[in-house]
Formats: sequence, C-alpha cells, structure tokens
Amino acid sequence: MMTRQLENVSSTKGGGKLAFLRRLRPVRNLTLEVVEQIANEIRSGNLGPGTRLPTEHELMSALGVSRTVIREAIAALRAEGLVISRQGSGVYVADESRLPLRISLEGMSSLEDILHVMELRLAIEVEAAALAAERATAEQVSSIEEALSDIEFAISKGEHAVNEDFAFHSAVAAASGNPKFIKMLEFLGRHIIPRQSIRTSAGTLEQQQQYLRRIQSEHSRISAAIRSKDAAGARRAMRGHLSRSLSRYRRLAEHSAPRDA
Repeated sequence: MMTRQLENVSSTKGGGKLAFLRRLRPVRNLTLEVVEQIANEIRSGNLGPGTRLPTEHELMSALGVSRTVIREAIAALRAEGLVISRQGSGVYVADESRLPLRISLEGMSSLEDILHVMELRLAIEVEAAALAAERATAEQVSSIEEALSDIEFAISKGEHAVNEDFAFHSAVAAASGNPKFIKMLEFLGRHIIPRQSIRTSAGTLEQQQQYLRRIQSEHSRISAAIRSKDAAGARRAMRGHLSRSLSRYRRLAEHSAPRDA
C-alpha cells in the first residue's frame, strides 16, 4: 500500500505536488515516556509525597533526553496534579490529598476493595443505563446485544465470561452518550467484575453455571429495557443487577471476617 501511495505521489503533476504530505512524527514520544516513568514511580510509592524530584540537568543526564522534553514532561505531570513546583526550590511530588483519583487495581484482591468498587459502580452505572435507554443509537443497541450473545457463548463453553461481561457493561456505558462513563469503566478495567479479582468456593460446576446464568438473565433485562427505550426500566434493571452482586459480596465479607473467640 505504501508503494502504491508513493507511486501516486510521483505521478502527480504540477508544482507543490507534495504539499498535502505531512512530516511524520518520531515513532517514540519521548515526553510521554518520561511522564510515564515518573508517574509510575509516584503511584508505586517509590517517590512519596513531598519528595523532591531530581533537577532538570540530572533528569536529562539520567534519561538521555533534551531540556525541552523534561520541561514538557514536568508540565504534564503538574497538569495531572502529580507534582507541584516551588519557586526557587524545585519540583516536588504532590501530597496525597492533592493527587487525582487513583484506584490500585493490583490490590483488588480483598473483599473490602471489591465492595468499594461495587458501590462506585452502583452510583455510576445505574444512571448510565437510563441514559442509554434514552440516547442509544441502533448501532449501539446492536453492540449491547452482541456483547450479551458473547456472554452466552462463553457460559456455554464453561468459561467465567469475565471479558465478555466487561464488554457488555462497557457497551451500555458507551450508549449513554456521555464519554465520561466509558472512561471511568476503562480506567477500572476488567477488575470491575468481582469474580475476576476474588475466587470463592462457588460450589460445583453446575452451581457456578447457574450463578452465571442468573447474572445473564439480569443482563438480558437491562438490554431489553434499553432496546425499548425504557429509561426507568433500564435504571431499575441495572440497580437490581448490581445491588444483588453487592449483597452477595457483603455476605462473603461477613462470613470471612474474623470472629471473637
């Protein structure tokens, strides 16, 4: 394809025949790489709140990039709220109270973490479903139903259908017409599906299948309400779906809590 494009360019007649071409950017975005490196160090705790970052010269030497790259990276980190500049003193990691929302997905293994995220989802996805019923295009409704079918297929193969479940909820969020809903789910990722993070003794394979099919019937009610443009029904179906999951994991938390002798 590239050869064909070059042939088309060379065959173009008249002056300024290359005017429509734009110079390609470097394959690597050095500023972004610097931002990611420093941000990862901050979020992992290696650079704690109040820690002074190395000077521009030290960063240039350690990372092998120009002063411009370092300054652009620091500006980006400052815009994210990860660092603050103190005139005449340097750049410091921001206090925890100033940091933007960050949820440690690596630590999503405790029931308490799961409950917190489930409550967050309940606050977000119920309204997203209602908006989807009001705003979803025919194509978006089809995406929701396709995700529903993918869950069914995964269950029929004896799988946990984690990816397919996440795709369904993402399709509903996308159909809301509000990009912030889908961005929040993308940020949380597959960890919004509790069975991805916590493996519990769910009984026999048959009992696990029954559980997944019960969840699937709840998904079907959400999908049907959105297709029918029933905002109240979609809100009710999503609330019921997430509330039942939340109740289940609350019971698990109660059973696993240490008891006094």
